[in-house]
Amino acid sequence: MGTSHAHGEYKVPGGKLVVADFDVLDGRLERVSVNGDFFLEPDEALEQINAALTGLPEETSPQEMGERIEAALPPATVMFGFDARAVVIAVRRALARATSWTDHEWEVIPAQVRPTLENLALDEVLAREVGAGRRRPTLRFWDWDEPAVVIGSFQSVVNEVDPEAAARHGVQVVRRVSGGGAMFMEAGNCITYSLYIPQTLVDGMSFKDSYPFLDAWVMQGFKDMGVEAFYVPLNDIATPQGKIGGAAQKRFSNGGMVHHVTMSYDIDAEKMSEVLRVGKEKLSDKGIRSAKKRVDPLRRQTGMAREDVIAALSRTFTDRYAARIGKVSDSELAAARELIEHKFGTEEWIHRVP
Repeated sequence: MGTSHAHGEYKVPGGKLVVADFDVLDGRLERVSVNGDFFLEPDEALEQINAALTGLPEETSPQEMGERIEAALPPATVMFGFDARAVVIAVRRALARATSWTDHEWEVIPAQVRPTLENLALDEVLAREVGAGRRRPTLRFWDWDEPAVVIGSFQSVVNEVDPEAAARHGVQVVRRVSGGGAMFMEAGNCITYSLYIPQTLVDGMSFKDSYPFLDAWVMQGFKDMGVEAFYVPLNDIATPQGKIGGAAQKRFSNGGMVHHVTMSYDIDAEKMSEVLRVGKEKLSDKGIRSAKKRVDPLRRQTGMAREDVIAALSRTFTDRYAARIGKVSDSELAAARELIEHKFGTEEWIHRVP
C-alpha cells in the first residue's frame, strides 16, 4: 500500500491549536507527532500520546482512538487548551475522515418568506441533499409571515401548547425534525437560520462541542455588532443580559445534518405565555421575569432593524467562509412540498407525541 504523509489541524473553540503529523504505512499510523500551542504537563505525556496513536489502523474509530489516548496518559496529566478529543479530530482531519470549514465550498440562501411547513420540510430536504453530495454545504435564513408554534421533535403537543389560545390567536402548531424546545414565531419576531452540512465537519466531536463550533461565526458576527454573545451548554446562546436563543440538530443516516438556530428579536411575551404552557421556572430560564408586552433582546442590544441584523450575520459568514449566494432549486422545493403532504403537514407527525 506504500507510505503517505498526513497533516491535520484543529483549533479548539476558545482553546488552542492542535496539529497531527504522521505517515500512513500499509494502512497504519507511523512516526506520529502531535504538536501545537497548547499546554501539557508532564512533558512525557506528549510522548505517551504519540505512542498511543502509533501503529493504529487508519480505520480506527474516533471513540477507540480517544480511549487509547486517555488510557496512555500519565496520572495527574493536565491538558490545558485541548483534550484527547481535539487530538482525535486533528488526526481524523489528516486522514480526510473529518473536514474543516475551508475544505468546503459554501452557499448562503437569503431569507425568503415561506410557509412555516415549507421551512421545516426544506430543513430535511436540504440536509439530505448535502449528505448525498448533490448540494454544497449551505446556510439558509428563514422568513415567514404567519404565526406558528414550532415544537421539538420529541415534545408533547398537549404539554406544550394551549389549543384554545392558539386558535384564538390564529397560531398554527407544527413539529420540526430536530429536538429541543418550542419556538413561538410571529412575523419579524425571531431570527432563524439553518446550516446544512456533512457530518464530517463535526467528526470526532461530542454533541456538546459541535454546537459552539458550528456557531462560532455567529459569535463573531455579534461581536462585530457590539454584542457580547456566548454559548451556555448544551444549546443556548446568551449575552450578559440573558438568553437570546437556542440551537437544535438532526443527523441523517446518509451523512447529512441540519443545525438550526432561533434567536429572539422582538417577541410578544404576553401572547407567547398564553399560547405556550410555559411555567415560571422556564420563563426565568429565558430571561423573562414577567409577562411583559415584549421581549426584544436583539432589537434592544443591537439597535438595528431585523433585516439589518440578518444582513450583518450573512456578511460575516460569507466573508469568513468565502460563501456565494445560492437558492433553493425547483426540485428541492418540489421534494419539500411532497414531504409536507406525507409528513410535516399530517396529523400523525404533528401529534406523534400527543
